[in-house]
Amino acid sequence: MKYPVSELVLNTKNAVYHLGILPENIGEKIILVGDQERVQLVSSQFDSIEHSSQHREFVCHTGMYKQKRISVISTGIGTDNIDIVLNELDALVNIDLEKRIDKPTHASLDIIRIGTCGILQPEIPVHSFILSGGAFGLDNIAHFYQHERDSKTEALTHSFQKHVDFPKSLSPYFAFADKELVNQLKSEKTALGFTVTSSGFYAPQGRKLRLELATTDMNERLQSYRFENMAVLNFEMESSALFFLSNQLGHRATTICLGIANRARMEFSNGYEKQMNELISYVLDRI
Repeated sequence: MKYPVSELVLNTKNAVYHLGILPENIGEKIILVGDQERVQLVSSQFDSIEHSSQHREFVCHTGMYKQKRISVISTGIGTDNIDIVLNELDALVNIDLEKRIDKPTHASLDIIRIGTCGILQPEIPVHSFILSGGAFGLDNIAHFYQHERDSKTEALTHSFQKHVDFPKSLSPYFAFADKELVNQLKSEKTALGFTVTSSGFYAPQGRKLRLELATTDMNERLQSYRFENMAVLNFEMESSALFFLSNQLGHRATTICLGIANRARMEFSNGYEKQMNELISYVLDRI
């Protein structure tokens, strides 16, 4: 199959359209961050940097860290941008951009998102490292792709929907993180559980300002949900699409976040630069 110019969109340099980078610009290990400024925070710990670029909100630095070639890319906020980033990263390694056809062998990327999140469980302190074993998506990315659910994913999705009692118009989905990557990042420093990926920061995460909420007890229901002794630990805005697309495209992905708010205790960090640098070092040393 040859991909038409309207579907595989490239710029005048034959780079993928949104990221603005070429296949040789990325490593097999990818760190995704939301904030553009966090790219520099990560790459400042590299031993050397060989590539630096920016197109729109997508900043990319590639370099070496302890003999590992790593790229760090900013995605901006939300699963819509994750849809762009994952498809274009996959195209860089699995499509011949000159011929516009699939490469004969499949390449798999290791993709780790480093972000911030709101903690849902009251006993977990602010500034904890929250590691995602899987994510419930309150966005709609997965619903636009043909895919099959296995029995465990189906059971998780059904039990989650029933327990939280979302509006009928909302259809959550679930995607697992990669077990091997999770095991690489897991330690006594991390809290491991499920993540909820929301489509917004305010009402979709149970925050009320001037508008009334449609689901007034959503966060309490999320706190009490359990599946095989796994709890929902945090809210963020990217992981469900990251895990779903990585699974479908044959890549390995997980998310590890710094908890900067505890929603149950109504607490928020008064500054987390030191802890974010510690999290970045933690990830770089383990991937």
